[in-house]
Amino acid sequence: MKNLKYISLLILLGCQTIFGQNLYEQSREGNNDNLPVHEYTLIIKEEMVNKAGKEVKGMTVNGTIPGPTLEFTEGEYAVIYVKNDMSVETSVHWHGIIIPNFFDGVPYLTTPPIRPGETFKYEFPITQNGTYWYHSHTMLQEQSGVFGSLVINPKEKTLDYDKDLVLMLSDWTNEKPMNVLRNLKRGNEWYGMKKGTSTPLNKVIARGAFGAQLDFWRQRMEGADIADIYYPAFLVNGQQQPEYPDFKAGEKVRLRIINGSASSQFWMTFGGDMPTLVSADGLNVEPIQKNKTFIAIAETYDFIVTVPQNEKIEFRAMAQDGSGTATANIGNGKVLPAKVVPKPDKIKMMQKMAKMDMKMGAHALKFQPKKDERFEMKKEYGMKMDVMKMDEMKMDEMNMDMSKDSTMNEKVDHSKMDHSNLPAGKAEVNMEMSKNSEMKMDDSDITGMDLFSEYNYDYLKSTEKTTYDKDVPVKEILLNLTGNMNRYIWSMNGVPLSETDQIKINHKEVTRITLNNLTMMHHPMHLHGHFFRVINKNGEYSPLKHTVNVPPMGEVTIEFYGNEYGDWFFHCHILYHMMSGMARVISYNTPRDGRLNGYPISGLLTEADKYYTWAMVDAASHMTEFNFTTSNIRNQFNVMAEYGWNENLEAEVTYERYLHDYLRVFGGVNIENEIEDSLDELSTTAIVGIRYLTPYLFNLDVRIDNKLRPQISLSREIIIFPRTAIFGNFEYQADFGWVDDLPAGDNFANEVVWNAGVEYFLSRNFSLMASYDNRFGTGGGLSVRF
Repeated sequence: MKNLKYISLLILLGCQTIFGQNLYEQSREGNNDNLPVHEYTLIIKEEMVNKAGKEVKGMTVNGTIPGPTLEFTEGEYAVIYVKNDMSVETSVHWHGIIIPNFFDGVPYLTTPPIRPGETFKYEFPITQNGTYWYHSHTMLQEQSGVFGSLVINPKEKTLDYDKDLVLMLSDWTNEKPMNVLRNLKRGNEWYGMKKGTSTPLNKVIARGAFGAQLDFWRQRMEGADIADIYYPAFLVNGQQQPEYPDFKAGEKVRLRIINGSASSQFWMTFGGDMPTLVSADGLNVEPIQKNKTFIAIAETYDFIVTVPQNEKIEFRAMAQDGSGTATANIGNGKVLPAKVVPKPDKIKMMQKMAKMDMKMGAHALKFQPKKDERFEMKKEYGMKMDVMKMDEMKMDEMNMDMSKDSTMNEKVDHSKMDHSNLPAGKAEVNMEMSKNSEMKMDDSDITGMDLFSEYNYDYLKSTEKTTYDKDVPVKEILLNLTGNMNRYIWSMNGVPLSETDQIKINHKEVTRITLNNLTMMHHPMHLHGHFFRVINKNGEYSPLKHTVNVPPMGEVTIEFYGNEYGDWFFHCHILYHMMSGMARVISYNTPRDGRLNGYPISGLLTEADKYYTWAMVDAASHMTEFNFTTSNIRNQFNVMAEYGWNENLEAEVTYERYLHDYLRVFGGVNIENEIEDSLDELSTTAIVGIRYLTPYLFNLDVRIDNKLRPQISLSREIIIFPRTAIFGNFEYQADFGWVDDLPAGDNFANEVVWNAGVEYFLSRNFSLMASYDNRFGTGGGLSVRF
């Protein structure tokens, strides 16, 4: 009988190869083992919601944000009907669930999108237990409310607790998410101003950090950024301060905490006795008492707490940049407050990074996207410290763990281990920053290389060995995480999703991916359909996870055993980073599922290369100016027109092609009258040139027109106070008479145009402005952005 089953499997795999169909995958679908079936129906619709004191249109799952908790028991068979009651496509991804590829829920890659009015049936066996979640993988719908929790109970309970409580963290914006991304693409600084996390020049100078600021400007960086977006509310289970009074004194409660945010990461703290961390990303870890814990987007952590007598435990989640907090109280009586984590000091961070001689600014958009320059990029950018500077940084305070258990100096021993359906992976932090898993509550004394030391996973230890057979071949892959805040493009190895090839994975080998973060942002990286090893000081007991946070200028290495099939998405789980290009497709190079015919993968790839459009009007007492831009990753169209009340008119239409982040070529048409107080004589010229973002963030424009007149201009804007910026522009044009004749006796003519002004930001869309222009004089008025 065993031989017959073995022969049948060989025939099945042979058919898969011969007929080019993924019969093996489809054989895993369907309740062939007569497992107990557990059904749910989810209805996704658009409706008005109020999460931050304002009625706005959101997307709900079964009428709520977040959607309902779906609860299963390991060994069941899940059947979930998802009905789309919206006017746009949708999808659902089952985050962290080991699932047949076709039901993973990434539209156009693994699963067809759910079109308006349609119902899609997801079905899969439940082969694991733990805390997970689900969310839309269509555009920015996750930000609008399409997400919820998944709880899978084990067949046999192994942890000691009485009750469960899901705490799902999220962020909420009253703006349309596409408008949020458009605002980020245009480089508007409003979000930092609104939430008070910007670092204007007056604060920098007052703190003695002007040298550090110059270092950042030199590398085309405004400052140490932490979080991109202003959120009026952070939520726990859809509320800012929910109460859970039904838990009785003495009960042990398993808090299943999920970070379902679109763009926010949190520091979590607890009131009362020290909580016990028992699970990470759905898998049990060696229990550890831990209070202050960083939770990246898409991660899950389970803690067990005991409800005190006549008191209630406060759970506190502070946004990473200190811009807001959500809390929840468990129990009854007097509140046991959670410890308050200090807000990060961004100016001090800038000073420390400047002393560490970090070279920042690795390209997010390369000149030759197909050229392999990943190793050169890693060598050129990142942290470079000589011995003298290390002495200056107080080596004795750096707490570097070079012990045998650290993977910094040795390779992991691949002893045998069977994970059944849980493929794993490895993540290796290249420098161990601290010997203690429980960090100091006060971050104000950060020094040197311990700047990002709290963002490691050394406190996580698997309950069993996670290594592989040492004879299994290993494939090494380097992915540099790259980004450009000026144009808001995010990528890997300087290549955004729309320009990448698939990462090919071979069966029956360990794939080891080193994630080298060359940006100043955290990046929680999620691999669909897999668990991977995150190598830490626990060596062969390094934990398994499905999402790993890679801290700024830090390095993490993950590894997993390639025994899957199909194509899987690998991306940063900051939603706006993923939508701006920081994603790749992991491919086992197996035949594409025939059920995806008519749904080309281009439907996914183009999501990260859409055009975004914005405009601005300056209406002042001495002139009016209009600017219009529409842009995707490589291409940009601009329209500019300015009119002075002295009847001086200039208009320009150009097309630009970005060669890389800072350099683009352009061509277009310029129209202007060369004599003021007269609109009768308009001159039209063709123009070509280059535009370049220089070190220190000056915008350089070098061009020549069809009259062979060269022109150079330089412009810059600097935020000097929390809501106030100064700006200036200088333009010089020369005419050597190579085409048009110059006045008699002249062999050279030139024109100089310059202006300078100040702008006060009232809101995202409106500013007060005043300026002087050497053509139009002095005036003031209103700037409107839309």
